[in-house]
Amino acid sequence: MTSQLLSLSTEAPFQYLPLTAALRQFVQVHGERDGAVVVSGQHTTTAVIINELEERLLMDLKRWLSRMAPPGDDWKHDDLHLRPGIPDDEPRNAHAHLQALLLGNQVTVNVCNGELQLGQYQDVLLVELDGPRQRKVSLQWLSA
Repeated sequence: MTSQLLSLSTEAPFQYLPLTAALRQFVQVHGERDGAVVVSGQHTTTAVIINELEERLLMDLKRWLSRMAPPGDDWKHDDLHLRPGIPDDEPRNAHAHLQALLLGNQVTVNVCNGELQLGQYQDVLLVELDGPRQRKVSLQWLSA
């Protein structure tokens, strides 16, 4: 099995980063003709999704996530004074953890004849839910 770790920087509390081009390059360099690429976020406040890279849809996604797990709500994780041993700069980010749970942090993309098997409007995206931060995404090749 072949793997690669992507290091990415986000610049906003909510942001999406397209990963499809990096996956294509990974397949060209490391992959065989047929198999799959597993894409895994290495953080509990990011998500990895397959969806359309369309600005207004992603605005809707942000709005939906904010309704499902609103920032500033009465989240127990954000009771920092009740959590022993946390750093002084610990953020109140329960909403981001919960939003990440809704979206998931791993996708698998099949590869056939050296091509990612994505539909016309599908892109692989890292969704930042608690930025800005340095992030890592793992790519793992699975042989057919």
